[in-house]
Amino acid sequence: MTSASEKSRIHYTKPSITELEIRYATDAATNGWGEHCYDYIIRFEQQFREHLGVRHAIATSSATGALHLGMAGLGIGAGDEVILADINWIASAAPIVHLGAKPVLVDVLPDTWCLDPAAVEAAITPRTKAILAVHLYGNLCDMNALAAIAQKHGLYLIEDAAEAIGSIWHGKRAGSMGAFGAFSFHGTKTITTGEGGIFVTNDDALFERVLTLSNHGRARGETLQFWPERIGYKYKMSNLQAAIGCAQLERIDELIAGKRRVFEAYKQALADLPLTMNPEPAGTTNGYWMPTIVVDEGVPFDRETLLAAFKADNIDGRVFFWPLSSLDSFSGATTPPTSAAISSRAVNLPSYDAILTTDIQRVVCRIMEVINDAQY
Repeated sequence: MTSASEKSRIHYTKPSITELEIRYATDAATNGWGEHCYDYIIRFEQQFREHLGVRHAIATSSATGALHLGMAGLGIGAGDEVILADINWIASAAPIVHLGAKPVLVDVLPDTWCLDPAAVEAAITPRTKAILAVHLYGNLCDMNALAAIAQKHGLYLIEDAAEAIGSIWHGKRAGSMGAFGAFSFHGTKTITTGEGGIFVTNDDALFERVLTLSNHGRARGETLQFWPERIGYKYKMSNLQAAIGCAQLERIDELIAGKRRVFEAYKQALADLPLTMNPEPAGTTNGYWMPTIVVDEGVPFDRETLLAAFKADNIDGRVFFWPLSSLDSFSGATTPPTSAAISSRAVNLPSYDAILTTDIQRVVCRIMEVINDAQY
């Protein structure tokens, strides 16, 4: 019998790096200095604007930085509240805390695992300033419902599209519909710059405020060198990172198609099991950044058993995000019912462009064994 150490490792994600990315990065390292130190950054921002169909983009060091800049540009601060889903990575909530505002955690929908619009409206108070719509794992929030709530109550609607490159809501790309959007290009994402992110908006005035904040508070047109009129931030992407990003954006349709291909393979193979996966409602396209299973309630499923089976077969296992309300940083918050029910029954599956069909079959076999053993 083949041991786990002898089997090829199935990573939960890997970037797709080709000769094109290497060539651009080499050019940036060789020539991207002095007056050319922003060439690839400018090019990357332009390519991303064109892909997304937005007026403005500012490349950043992370999606967290993009969120921080955008929220600061909207004037979110002490005493304000921002509503977001309880199931999220901490990066979505951290900028709210950094600005002195309060994250208000509400329940998610059982099918998309994203914000429940009814829970959002119920949580609005006179201190609420914004709704943060996080498109989890590529799944889309109900942007029509959230936009209507935001407009009714005079709130900003922000999109955390860190995981949603390739996702489309009724003809509009994720990240292009709110007051601003933020994307991640971490090494695990569909397109990557190693670390990195981007701020996008169609609001000219917000763009100027964020552009100033992103450059240590130095506004365009200030005449005195090194004389900022306000305190800003430093969340810049490097020219070297942007060079890789330019190559990735030239291949973006191929990379998104790869994610969708892998998801469909899992979906077909797991169709007969008592579980659900990332949804794709009518009129939408899911970029399927991270194929995820949620085992049906009532099935005696133990996630740790599945993760142990993965480990024994040299497969990387990745847990679904914990409810933020369960973290010590948010002690005192109540975990809402759907959020509480989903997290422990869910697992992210390995997904990357070069994953082999035989590797997908290995993952599927372990899932089948654990779920079938649990039922019988």
